[in-house]
Amino acid sequence: MNYQEAREEYKAIGVDTEKAISTLEKLPISIHCWQADDVTGFEKGAGKLTGGIQATGNYPGKARNAEELMADFKKACSLIPGKKRLNLHASYLITDRKCDRNTIEERDFSAWVSFAKENGLGLDFNPTFFSHPMVKDNLTLSSPDDDVRSFWIEHAKACRRISAYFAKELDTYSVCNLWIPDGYKDTPADRLSPRLRLKDSLDKIYDGKLNGVIDCLESKVFGIGLESFTVGSSEFYMGYAASHKDIYLLLDAGHYHPMEYISDKISALLCTFDKIPLHVTRPVRWDSDHVVRLDDEIKEIAKEIVRNDAIEKVLIGLDYFDASINRIAAWVIGTRNMQKALLIALLEPSEKMRRLQDESDFTALFAISEGIKDLPWQAVWNEFLTRQGLDAGLGWYNEVMDYEKNILSKRND
Repeated sequence: MNYQEAREEYKAIGVDTEKAISTLEKLPISIHCWQADDVTGFEKGAGKLTGGIQATGNYPGKARNAEELMADFKKACSLIPGKKRLNLHASYLITDRKCDRNTIEERDFSAWVSFAKENGLGLDFNPTFFSHPMVKDNLTLSSPDDDVRSFWIEHAKACRRISAYFAKELDTYSVCNLWIPDGYKDTPADRLSPRLRLKDSLDKIYDGKLNGVIDCLESKVFGIGLESFTVGSSEFYMGYAASHKDIYLLLDAGHYHPMEYISDKISALLCTFDKIPLHVTRPVRWDSDHVVRLDDEIKEIAKEIVRNDAIEKVLIGLDYFDASINRIAAWVIGTRNMQKALLIALLEPSEKMRRLQDESDFTALFAISEGIKDLPWQAVWNEFLTRQGLDAGLGWYNEVMDYEKNILSKRND
C-alpha cells in the first residue's frame, strides 16, 4: 500500500498522518555513546568493567578511541531518521591532562561540544560510578568510608557543572543522570544507614540549581554483586526526588522486577513531576540491556507518552550495550524501533479512545484498539524515511556491512 492510500485509511478514523510525521520529525531521541565500545570509555588505563557493569560478546570492530567512536556515531546517525541527541558518560572525556574523576572539568569535554555543534546534537551526561578503584566493595555515595564518599560527591558535582556547560554551549537542556552500583550481595544487617549516607551525599551534590541541567536519579532493583540489597531503590529515589524541587526520577525499562512494567509508571509520575527522564532498553529475565525490539512493552511506553500529551515532558533516551552483534547496527535497530513505536502511538485516535473509556463504551474501545493494529502504519513509516532522505526496507543494513568491511574489520585490539 502506498502512502496516499494509508493516509486515507487513517483519515477515516480521524487520524492525520501528516501531523504524526511532523511530530515524529521533531521528537529527539538521546542515543547512548557506550554502545560503540562496550562501555570501555577513554580514561587512561581503562580496562575490565567492574562495579555491577558487564558487556557480553566479542563482535569485532568496537571503537577504540574518540575519533573512531565519533565516526561510528555519525555513520549510525546517517541511517537514523529524525532528531537526535548524544548521551555521554563521564569516562568518555577527551583530554591530554592528568586528572581523576573527582577533578574532571568542562575543558575535558570541549571536543564533544564541538562535535555536537557540528552535527546538530544536544548532549546529555552521566557520572561514571563504576570501573574505578574508588568503588569499594560495590559502594560509592553510601560507603561508610568518608574518603570514598567525598571522592564520589566531588565527581558528581563536577559532572553537574559539565552538564551545565553543555546546556549553555548548545542552547538546549542537558539531562544529568546519576546511577550508582551501591548494594550488598547478601542480606545486610543494616539497610537504613547506607540509605541515610546516600541521602546525605545527594544533599551535598544537589546544593543549588544549575541552569539548563535536568538532574535525575536512576534506581535499580538489583545488579551483579548486589543481588540482595540495592541502596538506591525505586522507593528511595522516588521519595527523594518528590521532596526536592528540580530533581527527577529516571525510569529505566530494565531496572524493575521482571513482571513490573514502566509503561504503567509514566502516568503515575506525570501526576507529580513535570518531566520524566526515560531510558529505554530490553531486559531479558534481568537487566541485561538487550537492543530494543519493537515489542509490546516499547509500544505501550510510546502509547503512554503520546496519549498523555507528554511528548515534551518525557525525555527519551536509549540504554543498552550489546557486544555480540555489529554495534552500529545495534544503534540503528534500537533507535528506529523506538521511533516506530512512537509513530504507531501517534497514529492512534487517542482522543476518541479516551472518550469511549469515560463513556464506559468498552466494546467500542476494544474493537478500535484491536482494529487499528491492522492499519498500514508501515506505509507511513516508509514515507517518513523517504522525507528524511532514507530508503525503506533493509538498505541501511547493506551500508552498515560495507562500513564493517571497509572500516571496522581493519581495527585491531
